[in-house]
Amino acid sequence: MTVILDLFDDRSVRMRLDEVVAHTGLPRSSCYRILEQLTVLGWLRQRPGGYALGPRALRMGGGHDAHAELRVAALPVLEELHAHTGATAYLGVLDFDEVVLLDRVTRLPSASAIGVGHRAPAHATALGKALLAGIAPEEAETTLAGRLRPCTPATITSLPVLYAELRRIRGRNGLAFDSGEHLPGVHGVATVIHGTDGVRGALGVSAPGTATAIERFAPLVVNAARRVSLRLDPDISEPSSPLGTDALVARVLALFDDDALL
Repeated sequence: MTVILDLFDDRSVRMRLDEVVAHTGLPRSSCYRILEQLTVLGWLRQRPGGYALGPRALRMGGGHDAHAELRVAALPVLEELHAHTGATAYLGVLDFDEVVLLDRVTRLPSASAIGVGHRAPAHATALGKALLAGIAPEEAETTLAGRLRPCTPATITSLPVLYAELRRIRGRNGLAFDSGEHLPGVHGVATVIHGTDGVRGALGVSAPGTATAIERFAPLVVNAARRVSLRLDPDISEPSSPLGTDALVARVLALFDDDALL
Protein backbone atom coordinates (compact mmCIF):
# COMPACT_ATOMS: atom_id res chain seq x y z
CA MET A 1 0.00 0.00 0.00
CA THR A 2 2.81 2.40 0.86
CA VAL A 3 4.63 1.75 -2.40
CA ILE A 4 1.45 2.55 -4.33
CA LEU A 5 0.52 5.62 -2.28
CA ASP A 6 4.03 7.03 -2.79
CA LEU A 7 3.18 7.36 -6.49
CA PHE A 8 0.48 9.90 -5.68
CA ASP A 9 2.75 12.66 -4.38
CA ASP A 10 0.53 15.47 -5.66
CA ARG A 11 -3.24 16.03 -5.85
CA SER A 12 -2.98 16.43 -9.64
CA VAL A 13 -1.50 12.94 -10.20
CA ARG A 14 -3.78 10.43 -11.92
CA MET A 15 -2.67 6.91 -12.74
CA ARG A 16 -4.36 3.99 -14.43
CA LEU A 17 -3.95 0.43 -13.23
CA ASP A 18 -1.40 -0.44 -15.91
CA GLU A 19 0.69 2.63 -14.98
CA VAL A 20 0.70 1.62 -11.30
CA VAL A 21 1.84 -1.87 -12.30
CA ALA A 22 4.64 -0.44 -14.47
CA HIS A 23 5.89 1.94 -11.77
CA THR A 24 5.76 -0.48 -8.83
CA GLY A 25 6.67 -3.79 -10.46
CA LEU A 26 3.94 -5.46 -8.40
CA PRO A 27 1.71 -8.15 -9.91
CA ARG A 28 -1.30 -6.73 -11.70
CA SER A 29 -3.76 -8.68 -9.51
CA SER A 30 -2.09 -7.36 -6.35
CA CYS A 31 -2.15 -3.78 -7.64
CA TYR A 32 -5.82 -4.02 -8.53
CA ARG A 33 -6.74 -5.47 -5.12
CA ILE A 34 -4.75 -2.82 -3.20
CA LEU A 35 -6.10 0.04 -5.33
CA GLU A 36 -9.65 -1.12 -4.67
CA GLN A 37 -8.98 -1.36 -0.92
CA LEU A 38 -7.44 2.12 -0.86
CA THR A 39 -10.45 3.47 -2.75
CA VAL A 40 -12.94 1.89 -0.33
CA LEU A 41 -10.99 3.36 2.61
CA GLY A 42 -10.93 6.85 1.05
CA TRP A 43 -7.16 7.11 0.49
CA LEU A 44 -7.72 7.11 -3.27
CA ARG A 45 -10.68 7.79 -5.55
CA GLN A 46 -11.36 6.51 -9.03
CA ARG A 47 -11.80 9.23 -11.64
CA PRO A 48 -12.24 9.14 -15.42
CA GLY A 49 -8.48 9.60 -15.94
CA GLY A 50 -7.49 6.94 -13.44
CA TYR A 51 -6.89 6.85 -9.70
CA ALA A 52 -6.17 10.03 -7.71
CA LEU A 53 -5.78 11.06 -4.08
CA GLY A 54 -9.00 10.58 -2.14
CA PRO A 55 -10.69 12.71 0.53
CA ARG A 56 -8.92 10.95 3.40
CA ALA A 57 -5.48 11.67 1.96
CA LEU A 58 -6.39 15.26 1.07
CA ARG A 59 -7.57 15.93 4.61
CA MET A 60 -4.20 14.88 5.99
CA GLY A 61 -2.02 16.55 3.40
CA GLY A 62 -0.20 19.74 4.34
CA GLY A 63 -2.20 20.37 7.50
CA HIS A 64 -5.24 21.54 5.52
CA ASP A 65 -8.69 21.03 6.94
CA ALA A 66 -11.24 18.81 5.26
CA HIS A 67 -12.74 21.66 3.23
CA ALA A 68 -9.61 23.62 2.27
CA GLU A 69 -9.73 22.45 -1.34
CA LEU A 70 -13.39 23.44 -1.62
CA ARG A 71 -12.72 26.89 -0.14
CA VAL A 72 -9.82 27.57 -2.51
CA ALA A 73 -11.83 26.49 -5.55
CA ALA A 74 -14.92 28.46 -4.56
CA LEU A 75 -13.54 31.80 -3.37
CA PRO A 76 -12.88 33.50 -6.74
CA VAL A 77 -16.25 32.29 -8.01
CA LEU A 78 -18.00 33.62 -4.89
CA GLU A 79 -16.30 36.98 -5.39
CA GLU A 80 -17.49 37.14 -8.98
CA LEU A 81 -21.00 36.03 -7.99
CA HIS A 82 -21.15 38.80 -5.38
CA ALA A 83 -19.88 41.36 -7.89
CA HIS A 84 -22.59 40.41 -10.42
CA THR A 85 -25.48 40.28 -7.94
CA GLY A 86 -24.60 42.70 -5.14
CA ALA A 87 -25.97 40.04 -2.78
CA THR A 88 -24.06 38.16 -0.11
CA ALA A 89 -22.49 35.01 -1.59
CA TYR A 90 -22.18 31.98 0.69
CA LEU A 91 -20.43 28.60 0.66
CA GLY A 92 -21.56 25.83 3.00
CA VAL A 93 -21.52 22.11 3.79
CA LEU A 94 -23.95 19.78 5.53
CA ASP A 95 -23.17 18.53 9.04
CA PHE A 96 -26.00 16.19 10.02
CA ASP A 97 -29.10 18.43 10.22
CA GLU A 98 -27.18 21.72 10.10
CA VAL A 99 -25.50 23.69 7.36
CA VAL A 100 -22.07 25.09 8.27
CA LEU A 101 -20.92 28.29 6.59
CA LEU A 102 -17.41 27.85 5.15
CA ASP A 103 -16.99 31.20 3.43
CA ARG A 104 -18.84 34.36 2.43
CA VAL A 105 -18.35 37.47 0.31
CA THR A 106 -20.44 40.45 1.34
CA ARG A 107 -20.52 44.22 1.48
CA LEU A 108 -22.47 44.21 4.74
CA PRO A 109 -20.67 45.27 7.95
CA SER A 110 -19.44 42.29 9.94
CA ALA A 111 -21.97 42.93 12.70
CA SER A 112 -24.85 42.62 10.22
CA ALA A 113 -23.77 39.52 8.26
CA ILE A 114 -23.72 35.87 9.23
CA GLY A 115 -20.08 34.93 9.81
CA VAL A 116 -17.91 32.03 8.71
CA GLY A 117 -18.44 29.03 10.95
CA HIS A 118 -22.09 29.92 11.60
CA ARG A 119 -24.44 26.95 11.86
CA ALA A 120 -28.07 27.05 10.86
CA PRO A 121 -30.83 24.44 10.66
CA ALA A 122 -30.48 22.93 7.19
CA HIS A 123 -34.24 22.87 6.62
CA ALA A 124 -34.44 26.66 7.06
CA THR A 125 -31.87 27.82 4.49
CA ALA A 126 -31.46 27.59 0.73
CA LEU A 127 -27.96 26.15 1.18
CA GLY A 128 -29.20 23.51 3.58
CA LYS A 129 -32.22 22.50 1.52
CA ALA A 130 -30.05 22.18 -1.60
CA LEU A 131 -27.67 19.91 0.33
CA LEU A 132 -30.49 17.81 1.82
CA ALA A 133 -31.97 17.36 -1.65
CA GLY A 134 -28.53 16.33 -2.91
CA ILE A 135 -28.28 13.26 -0.67
CA ALA A 136 -30.33 10.08 -0.91
CA PRO A 137 -33.97 10.57 0.23
CA GLU A 138 -33.65 7.86 2.89
CA GLU A 139 -30.50 9.54 4.25
CA ALA A 140 -32.28 12.90 4.38
CA GLU A 141 -35.20 11.32 6.26
CA THR A 142 -32.80 9.80 8.81
CA THR A 143 -30.98 13.11 9.21
CA LEU A 144 -34.24 15.00 9.77
CA ALA A 145 -35.92 12.47 12.02
CA GLY A 146 -36.26 14.97 14.88
CA ARG A 147 -38.33 18.12 15.30
CA LEU A 148 -37.87 20.92 12.76
CA ARG A 149 -37.06 24.02 14.77
CA PRO A 150 -38.69 27.24 13.52
CA CYS A 151 -36.43 30.24 12.89
CA THR A 152 -39.15 32.54 11.52
CA PRO A 153 -42.90 32.19 10.91
CA ALA A 154 -42.00 31.12 7.33
CA THR A 155 -39.80 28.18 8.38
CA ILE A 156 -41.02 24.75 7.28
CA THR A 157 -41.73 22.77 10.47
CA SER A 158 -43.60 19.80 9.01
CA LEU A 159 -41.58 16.82 7.77
CA PRO A 160 -44.08 15.86 5.01
CA VAL A 161 -44.04 19.45 3.73
CA LEU A 162 -40.22 19.51 3.80
CA TYR A 163 -39.97 16.16 1.97
CA ALA A 164 -42.29 17.55 -0.71
CA GLU A 165 -40.06 20.62 -0.96
CA LEU A 166 -36.95 18.44 -1.35
CA ARG A 167 -38.67 16.55 -4.16
CA ARG A 168 -39.38 19.85 -5.92
CA ILE A 169 -35.72 20.86 -5.49
CA ARG A 170 -34.58 17.58 -7.05
CA GLY A 171 -37.01 18.24 -9.89
CA ARG A 172 -35.30 21.61 -10.44
CA ASN A 173 -31.88 19.93 -10.67
CA GLY A 174 -30.95 21.00 -7.14
CA LEU A 175 -32.05 24.63 -7.20
CA ALA A 176 -33.34 25.64 -3.73
CA PHE A 177 -34.95 28.81 -2.38
CA ASP A 178 -35.27 30.34 1.07
CA SER A 179 -38.17 32.77 1.36
CA GLY A 180 -37.50 34.42 4.71
CA GLU A 181 -37.26 31.02 6.42
CA HIS A 182 -33.98 31.63 8.26
CA LEU A 183 -33.99 35.41 8.72
CA PRO A 184 -37.11 37.58 8.41
CA GLY A 185 -37.27 39.42 5.10
CA VAL A 186 -34.08 37.80 3.75
CA HIS A 187 -34.42 35.59 0.67
CA GLY A 188 -31.89 33.26 -0.89
CA VAL A 189 -31.19 30.84 -3.72
CA ALA A 190 -28.61 28.05 -3.70
CA THR A 191 -27.55 24.86 -5.41
CA VAL A 192 -25.02 22.10 -4.83
CA ILE A 193 -21.42 21.74 -5.95
CA HIS A 194 -20.77 18.31 -7.43
CA GLY A 195 -17.64 16.19 -7.52
CA THR A 196 -16.95 12.83 -9.08
CA ASP A 197 -17.36 11.38 -5.59
CA GLY A 198 -20.67 13.09 -4.89
CA VAL A 199 -21.91 16.40 -3.50
CA ARG A 200 -19.02 18.51 -2.17
CA GLY A 201 -20.98 21.47 -0.80
CA ALA A 202 -23.37 24.22 -1.85
CA LEU A 203 -23.19 27.88 -2.75
CA GLY A 204 -25.78 30.60 -3.10
CA VAL A 205 -26.70 34.20 -2.52
CA SER A 206 -29.07 35.95 -0.15
CA ALA A 207 -30.37 39.49 0.19
CA PRO A 208 -33.20 41.43 1.81
CA GLY A 209 -36.17 41.98 -0.47
CA THR A 210 -38.69 39.70 -2.10
CA ALA A 211 -38.70 36.14 -3.39
CA THR A 212 -39.31 37.45 -6.91
CA ALA A 213 -36.23 39.66 -6.74
CA ILE A 214 -33.92 36.80 -5.71
CA GLU A 215 -35.24 34.56 -8.51
CA ARG A 216 -33.32 36.49 -11.16
CA PHE A 217 -30.03 35.41 -9.56
CA ALA A 218 -30.80 31.69 -10.01
CA PRO A 219 -29.01 31.30 -13.39
CA LEU A 220 -25.88 32.96 -12.00
CA VAL A 221 -25.91 30.66 -8.97
CA VAL A 222 -26.31 27.55 -11.13
CA ASN A 223 -23.43 28.61 -13.35
CA ALA A 224 -21.23 29.48 -10.37
CA ALA A 225 -21.76 26.04 -8.81
CA ARG A 226 -20.96 24.38 -12.14
CA ARG A 227 -17.71 26.35 -12.38
CA VAL A 228 -16.62 25.40 -8.86
CA SER A 229 -17.42 21.76 -9.64
CA LEU A 230 -15.16 21.96 -12.68
CA ARG A 231 -12.36 23.57 -10.66
CA LEU A 232 -12.53 20.67 -8.22
CA ASP A 233 -13.01 17.89 -10.77
CA PRO A 234 -12.23 18.93 -14.37
CA ASP A 235 -13.50 15.59 -15.71
CA ILE A 236 -16.97 15.86 -14.19
CA SER A 237 -18.60 17.54 -17.21
CA GLU A 238 -18.08 20.01 -20.01
CA PRO A 239 -17.59 23.66 -19.02
CA SER A 240 -20.78 25.65 -18.65
CA SER A 241 -21.84 28.68 -20.63
CA PRO A 242 -20.32 32.07 -19.78
CA LEU A 243 -21.73 33.78 -16.72
CA GLY A 244 -25.11 35.33 -17.34
CA THR A 245 -25.68 34.32 -20.97
CA ASP A 246 -29.22 34.28 -22.34
CA ALA A 247 -28.94 30.57 -23.07
CA LEU A 248 -28.12 29.80 -19.43
CA VAL A 249 -30.93 32.02 -18.18
CA ALA A 250 -33.44 30.28 -20.42
CA ARG A 251 -32.20 26.84 -19.40
CA VAL A 252 -32.47 27.53 -15.67
CA LEU A 253 -35.79 29.35 -15.84
CA ALA A 254 -37.18 26.38 -17.73
CA LEU A 255 -36.58 24.31 -14.59
CA PHE A 256 -38.92 26.45 -12.50
CA ASP A 257 -42.36 25.15 -11.63
CA ASP A 258 -45.30 26.96 -10.08
CA ASP A 259 -44.14 25.90 -6.62
CA ALA A 260 -40.58 27.15 -7.07
CA LEU A 261 -40.81 29.81 -4.39
CA LEU A 262 -43.26 28.14 -2.00
